[in-house]
Amino acid sequence: MKDLQQKLRQIDGKSYKGYKDIQGSYGFQSYSLAIDYVQGDPFAAPSKIRIVVPSNQYKIANEWMETSTRLTYIEDLVARHVGRAIHQDRTVVKGSGKSGAISIDAPGQEILERTAVSINEKQTEICLSIGLPANGRRINGKEAEKLFLQVIPSIMKTSLFKMRENDFEAVCQLADQHDAIRAKMKEKGWISFVADDSILPRESGISNKPMKRAVPFQSPEANRVSFTIPHRDEPITGMALNKGIVLIVGGGYHGKSTLLKAIERGVYPHIIGDGREYVLTDPDAVKVRAEDGRQVTSVNISPFINHLPHGEDTIRFSTENASGSTSQAANVMEAIEAGASSLLIDEDTSATNFMIRDARMQELVAKDKEPITPFIDQIKQLRDQLSVSTILVMGGSGDYFDAVDDVIMLDQYLPYNVTDQAKAIAEKYPFHRDEEAVNQFKSMPNRHFLPGSLDSRKGKKSKVQAKGRTLILMGRSEISLHYVEQLVSGSQTRMIAEVLHHLEQRNWLKEQRSFKELLDAIEDQLDQKGLASFTGFKDQHPGDLARPRRHEIAATLNRLRTSKVDQFS
Repeated sequence: MKDLQQKLRQIDGKSYKGYKDIQGSYGFQSYSLAIDYVQGDPFAAPSKIRIVVPSNQYKIANEWMETSTRLTYIEDLVARHVGRAIHQDRTVVKGSGKSGAISIDAPGQEILERTAVSINEKQTEICLSIGLPANGRRINGKEAEKLFLQVIPSIMKTSLFKMRENDFEAVCQLADQHDAIRAKMKEKGWISFVADDSILPRESGISNKPMKRAVPFQSPEANRVSFTIPHRDEPITGMALNKGIVLIVGGGYHGKSTLLKAIERGVYPHIIGDGREYVLTDPDAVKVRAEDGRQVTSVNISPFINHLPHGEDTIRFSTENASGSTSQAANVMEAIEAGASSLLIDEDTSATNFMIRDARMQELVAKDKEPITPFIDQIKQLRDQLSVSTILVMGGSGDYFDAVDDVIMLDQYLPYNVTDQAKAIAEKYPFHRDEEAVNQFKSMPNRHFLPGSLDSRKGKKSKVQAKGRTLILMGRSEISLHYVEQLVSGSQTRMIAEVLHHLEQRNWLKEQRSFKELLDAIEDQLDQKGLASFTGFKDQHPGDLARPRRHEIAATLNRLRTSKVDQFS
């Protein structure tokens, strides 16, 4: 600590680049401080530091790390406490640019595996970003002393060193409960479980926090299940949605899309107090929608689209500007290729002609003039041939009643099981449309990305950079993830950018793995070596990263405009 103080006094007033002299590790009373990266300018991306607390200064009990789930939840908790302490600190560090700014990759409502905090039996490591103080473009050593010797120690004192056993035990119990619910879901074949009294609506369109005074969720009797979970005196009760075809219906503004949004976010665990902490969904459930204008490369969309004008190949379909129907068909087939077990679809974000073609339209436009086989005619084949379930929000077409296994109706945000009524209506008013399924799911996608698909070159430099949650810049190309709706954090996007760069730099595509094998290999490295293994920063600040699912990695690769893809025969 004294060495750091002395260096800061020596470089005070010098050119900002003089901060490079303080890179290194320094011992403080209760922790060590590693300064891994120093920004070159007060207005540039902030500097990167790590706080390393040895276990003899703050011990995390071994039982809190018994399972990988518990460890992830513990690390998430520490990151939240540090983020809260940073937000509450009122110390003013003066200077130009980003002087005095301190941040951690603070989690949102979801609990994700992150690099912000890493814990093992030897130490707790906390990664922070800081703005080194400056006057203009000269070093402000006095304010830097305040930052390192007052502000950061105060943040540590009011965060990690203030945490108590009860804090850790509560999230460990939640981790055990989530593991138990997921085990029960797997045993019973449930796509999703929504606990009674959950709060599903969100505060606003820009806030993911629970809405105040919202109607608590209550399961329909026909779907209500009850079972015991750890650390709870009473059994947990709620709605279980079985594998198969589930229709969510109801009037406008009665909660259909709110329920689906909770289900699609249920692929991630949520924090205590979120309102959806006991809403869990099969981790391989994928939200699918229309996406006009997206890139599609060599995807077999023939189960849905055939005989396009000009003889375009739909077994190896490619376009730089997909329509609503072709993009949705590609999204379905790509999701299945990546291992989706369930499709989540909202009619509001779907292409109408992809979802349904009624009897009158069939009468006017004959089948030999219509290349689209609508989703309604393939939904049962997805279930029966591929064991791919569908949860579908539908308010505009009762023709789906004939195909469904379950119908849930939302009325003023409360769900009712109306399956029997829907089946009775289907019998009373049989549809007169012809089923158009002509192409079974015999030839599924089996693609591989060719070397050269990944191109990060921009002049003499190689660069892959995430810009927020929905955009990655790779070389001269932009990859838009705006409609990849289960991507919930910009840190996941940064991780995907690191994965892309790693795949290119390490020539992963030369091995000609199938797309599924490539995703398996990425997941295996994430599991075995961790998120930082894709960054190249060994024993340094790994960056602000959070783990994405394989499905969001797949979605990114599928939207590359530089991709070159072939199909195995």
